[in-house]
Formats: sequence, C-alpha cells, structure tokens
Amino acid sequence: MSIYVGNLSYEVTEDDLSNVFAEYGTVKRVYLPTDRETGRKRGFGFVEMSSEAEETAAIETLDGATWMGRNMKVNKARPRENNNNNRSFSGGERKTNGFSGSRY
Repeated sequence: MSIYVGNLSYEVTEDDLSNVFAEYGTVKRVYLPTDRETGRKRGFGFVEMSSEAEETAAIETLDGATWMGRNMKVNKARPRENNNNNRSFSGGERKTNGFSGSRY
C-alpha cells in the first residue's frame, strides 16, 4: 500500500517528507514526481511505510495538517488509471471533421 500526500510546497524534499512520516513508523520509500519538461516538483508525493497500521496512523493524523504553510491532503493512494487521452491514429480508420468513414 502507498500513501498519497498532496498540496505540498514545491520546496519539500524526499528527506523532509520522510522525516515527517517517520514519526508514525518506518518509512520504506518516498517519491516526489517532477514535471518532465521543467524538472520542477509537482506538489504531491507518495510514501510507503512498513505496515498498514503505521500508514493508517499517519493518514489519520496528517490529513489536513498544516506543514510548511500548506494544509496537506493525505490518503491511501489509488492505483494508477490507464489514460487513453494520448491515442494515436496510426492504423485503422482516421476521423475527419468529427465523422468516421469516407473523407469529404
């Protein structure tokens, strides 16, 4: 299981986040995604702890807590959904003007 941590300051480091969650148990992993183009942190992250009980305690205590001037959003991370918005039209019928089939 993993914990989602949102509304983070862009200045937060993995060590900062690890130290906050270490008060509730053993932190196994911290991940702060960055923007591909700018390299800037995206304002959220993920924390994995050694047990579900530790994660539950951290979520219950830290959700809504103010840290570094922001109210954190902390909950169980959901599995990543497959995003079909990046479809390519290689092969198959190509849509033109909102219609499929023959070209006008």
